[in-house]
Amino acid sequence: MSAEARPAIPAAPPLTERQEARRRRILHATAQLASRGGFDAVQMREVAEAAGVALGTLYRYFPSKVHLLVATMQDQLQHLHTTLRKRPPVADGAAQRVAETLMRAFRALQREPHLADAMVRALTFADRSVSPEVDTVSRQTTAIILDAMGLENPTPEQLSAVRVIEHTWHSALITWLSGRASIAQVKIDIETVCRLIDLTDPERPPGARGGRSTDPRTGRSGRQETG
Repeated sequence: MSAEARPAIPAAPPLTERQEARRRRILHATAQLASRGGFDAVQMREVAEAAGVALGTLYRYFPSKVHLLVATMQDQLQHLHTTLRKRPPVADGAAQRVAETLMRAFRALQREPHLADAMVRALTFADRSVSPEVDTVSRQTTAIILDAMGLENPTPEQLSAVRVIEHTWHSALITWLSGRASIAQVKIDIETVCRLIDLTDPERPPGARGGRSTDPRTGRSGRQETG
């Protein structure tokens, strides 16, 4: 779900209060339909009827079902981020806080498996036309992880770790939704990938990073001891 570097897209003019209320009705109707029947249950005509808007109006806001469902995920992540800021993770270490945060996000999606499946499928199907919406989802996910880490100015190496964590979380969602991974396995995978946070901490002593090293006496490569 990570955003790639792309040319800046001019910002759309802000919505009026009435337009924002209409957009929220559309997203609410989409989430309700997806919660009941998943991806296939979200049909543009049914969304328009449930939201009380004309079909043409719906298409002006969202050109396709994929745009609509990716925007719904963006909306769900916004709600999650607000909740997390009110009740942040309590673990001591940054890696543990991120793992706790992502598992809370996972459990929120777990409560609505049809909705989760619809949103993840939309992200998977998204093409270049949906790039701005997908990038917004990625930025929100990054912001949630950085908040849990307690970072405002991450290093490039830390941002790289965050991208890998995002990829793993997304993949874990897919494997769980397809029945190929248990919740316990998802938790193990999330906790494992979050250890990258410790490895990319610039304040971590060099000798504590581990990795391969070469013995100057023998020329052989071996595992470096951690401090």
